[in-house]
Amino acid sequence: MSTWLQNVRLEIGETTYEDGSIQTVTDLFHIQVVEGSIQTIIPATEHVPDEDAVDMEGKLALPAFKDLHNHLDKTYLSIGWRACRPVKSLAERLALEAAELEELAETAEQRASAMIELHLSNGVNHIRTHVNIDPFIQLKNLEGVKKALKAYEQYVTYEIVAFPQHGLLAHEEMPDLLRQALASGATILGALDPAGIDKDIEKSLQVTMDIAKEYNVDVDMHLHDRGQVGFYTMDKWLDMVQEQNYEGSTAFSHAFGLSSLTPPMQKQFAKKLSEHNVEIMSTIPISINSQLIPIDILRAEGVKVALGCDGFFDSWSPYVPGDVLEKVHNFCDYTGKSSERSLRESLSLITQGVTPLNHEGEQVWPKVGDEASFVFVDASCSAEAVARLPKNRRLMHKGKLYK
Repeated sequence: MSTWLQNVRLEIGETTYEDGSIQTVTDLFHIQVVEGSIQTIIPATEHVPDEDAVDMEGKLALPAFKDLHNHLDKTYLSIGWRACRPVKSLAERLALEAAELEELAETAEQRASAMIELHLSNGVNHIRTHVNIDPFIQLKNLEGVKKALKAYEQYVTYEIVAFPQHGLLAHEEMPDLLRQALASGATILGALDPAGIDKDIEKSLQVTMDIAKEYNVDVDMHLHDRGQVGFYTMDKWLDMVQEQNYEGSTAFSHAFGLSSLTPPMQKQFAKKLSEHNVEIMSTIPISINSQLIPIDILRAEGVKVALGCDGFFDSWSPYVPGDVLEKVHNFCDYTGKSSERSLRESLSLITQGVTPLNHEGEQVWPKVGDEASFVFVDASCSAEAVARLPKNRRLMHKGKLYK
């Protein structure tokens, strides 16, 4: 199947002025998509040999977005408004969540579908979702989320993390429930605060390691523990990975233990993270009281960093609009990025490293042969998209336009 996209705006380079300022240069092109890949890119001045071509009317094409930390099973979307009950601790929040799990499990597919549709409308074509696996509802949420993702698989790819939200060690059936989840469609093993929740770092990490090795899967750990405890947990896991010969991919989500280290220690540990091929999944603080982890230092040392929306409109927060591009916007705001290049390059946090221009301002995307996955936006360049968060986006996933 062949589709022509007409009048697509692409970034092709940059201009540097005498005062040192930079402006991104764009032009219009026609793009032919065949079987989900880019077959042809020609200037818009040339004739399009297809009367059924889709006119993108000068919209800017960006790489499709990825949300790499999400909770499709937690949202209240589609079931009406609910505010959050205030709590004094993470344990208290988990107890409140447990109380409503049975009720919410009945609408898991419906709620996850609403969240997926919002992501698609915002330009996301890949979701890594954590799904609660717990003694209260066992695999019910997993079953609902799998059905929702299956229904939208022509527009989105996904990974499913079997997530022990209520602890790995507190309930003796949890290790086997995680095994059942990995045998039933979950693709990654999750973990949660071996210190703050499980109260036994070494045992929690070892049980996690045993299950991961048994199913040969990656591990994605939620680490909210701050200070030395949070840092020790990450450091201990990396030592275990090396000692027990399990050098597969590891992701640390949140990784708040990094924020309190001194910059020299952050840089030193970033080197270790890079050596172990660890990816950091940040959701960016949603409160000015939350300390941002050192994303720029991590990236400078070669650590892969990706962003996600986390849960939104759920028992944890009535905020967070579910737009992963806004996460990039907030990151740039928090860290004082305002130049053309710094805004443009930050887009890579939600595209798995892909940007239209490289650091030298040379075009590297899209190319003939690339997967035809785009988000089309009303913006003059990617820096403007990050800064101004354009609405009315349109997603194409492997050659298929969403709505």
